[in-house]
Parts: sequence; C-alpha cells; structure tokens
Amino acid sequence: MAHELEQDLEYVLERTASVWEVLAGTDLFITGGTGFVGSWLLESFVWANRRLHLNARIFPLTRDPEKFRTEKPHLAHGEGVEILQGDLQTFQFPRRQFHYAIHAAAEVGATQRILEMVKAHGVRRMLYTSSGAVYGEQPADIENVGEEFASPIEGCTPYGRAKRETEALCLAAVDAGLGVVIGRLFAFVGPYLPLEKNFAAGNFVRDARMGGPIRVEGDGTPLRSYLYAADMAIWLWTLLIKGVPGRTYNVGSDQAIGILDLARIVERVCGVKGGISVASKPAAGVNPKRYVPSIARAREELGLEPWIGLEEGIGRMFNFP
Repeated sequence: MAHELEQDLEYVLERTASVWEVLAGTDLFITGGTGFVGSWLLESFVWANRRLHLNARIFPLTRDPEKFRTEKPHLAHGEGVEILQGDLQTFQFPRRQFHYAIHAAAEVGATQRILEMVKAHGVRRMLYTSSGAVYGEQPADIENVGEEFASPIEGCTPYGRAKRETEALCLAAVDAGLGVVIGRLFAFVGPYLPLEKNFAAGNFVRDARMGGPIRVEGDGTPLRSYLYAADMAIWLWTLLIKGVPGRTYNVGSDQAIGILDLARIVERVCGVKGGISVASKPAAGVNPKRYVPSIARAREELGLEPWIGLEEGIGRMFNFP
C-alpha cells in the first residue's frame, strides 16, 4: 500500500473515531465494494478494524471474487473481510444477521431486493449512495443545488430517473420503519478514480501521466466541484451512523470550478509540459452548465466539510500507483 494512501486512511480514522465506536463488533453487508466508492469504504474499514481492534466484519458482494482477490488482494484478505459471491438480482442472502448495510452498487434495479434483505436480517441502518443526477439539469440561476430542489423528471437522464425511482423505494422503506439514509454523490478526485471512464478529473490525470497534452473534450466551460476521496469516505461513514433516516444529503464540494480551469490545475500540479488541448470554443451568450451541490445540510447537521483542497487532492491522485 502506498504511503500516501496510508496517510489518507489514518486521516479518515481520526475524523470518524465516533463512527468506529458504534461499529465495533458488528457485521456489515456492502454492495459495490469493488468500485471507486466501495474501495474507499473497504480500505477505511480494514484500516480501522486493524488499528482499533474492532472485531467487526464486512461482507462485500461481488460477481467475481477471484478478480477482486487478484486486483486488490490486501482488501480481499483484509482483516474482517468475508467475500460473498453473487449477482444482486439473484443472490440468495445468507441466513444470518447483519447490523448495517451499504448499497453502493451502480446497478439500480436490485434496490428492492436489498431493502427486503435489510428488513429480513434485522439491519439497524442502511446507507444508499444515490447521485446528484436526480436533480436533472441545474438552472443557471442556482449556484449550488440543494436537496429540496426538484426539476421535472423529463429533465433527468435515464440514470437520474432510475436513481429517483430507487430513492423513492428507500423512502417508502423508511415509512415502513427501516433506517435508510440517502447520500447524493457528486464528483470526486483521488486514488481509485477510474482514469479511462467519462470522468474529466480522471481523464486529465491520465493525460498528465502520459506527459500531455491534457485533452478537454468540450469547450471547458461546464462548472463542477470535486470532493477528495478520503473526505468522501468520512462523509459516507458519518451518514451511515449519524444521518437522519429518510433524509437525503448531498455529498460533494460546494466550490465550483470550470473544466478548463481544472485542466490548468492538473497541468500545474502534475508538471505537465505538453500543454492543454481544448476541442471547441465556447458559444457566445450561453450560460455554462453547472453540477455543483449545496452542502449546507451536511455541514450544519453533521459538521462535514471538504477539508482537503482540490490541488492537494489532484497531487495525491497523480502520485498514487
């Protein structure tokens, strides 16, 4: 494990001490444990379990355990990790109790089955990782979109509509007495972020590692914000234990930055000599598209902040093996 990642995990541990006190001796079920979000949750769980002697266990569900063991052996064999093999749609849940659950899988169709498991296995609380895509297109006059905003469902992408539907299932489960908390995730930087998928930050770091140029596919004007991955882990663990059931919380940074400015930061922080390539010029008189959350609810209710700055986060991401 890279030294920088160990520092990040110790940092997560320090800011979530009260969370681990609650999780000591418990069993957790998690979907999506091999993705970006799940990897950070597993990393921080294994680290806390070993450092604090929690005697806790986490059960990640994966279709391909051997691939998981090959790609992340330190997690697959980490303290308290017991891998379950199966597909969310058809998996037969073991006859045992789970105290907590985290549904962080990208698939949305199996949420009803997860909720049935939560009810049947006596789960105390569940965290569902939704997406800022539920808001649809953010109006130009709203700088930071809050949890109370609701655009017409026609304005959402198919992914955003599906996330809305699964959120509705979760809220119905809360009405039935289940302790489900919803986190709406925005954009992130940090280790484990895929470099080849359609994430600007990951693509720019990939280009930087190749010496440049950093390629901006559009005109560089869309506004985004980026939360560092270690802060994301802190937020999600906090939501699981301290979030209000039935309440949604935006998970991200509220500091907007243009995509071209993000490319310039990557260029500077990573020491790229190949420059920046921008595919197109901005259209005159068109407001840039925004995807920037308000985090007032998480800040005021749970004391959460984007503690690690964007430049620092990009530097750590660039240097991660």
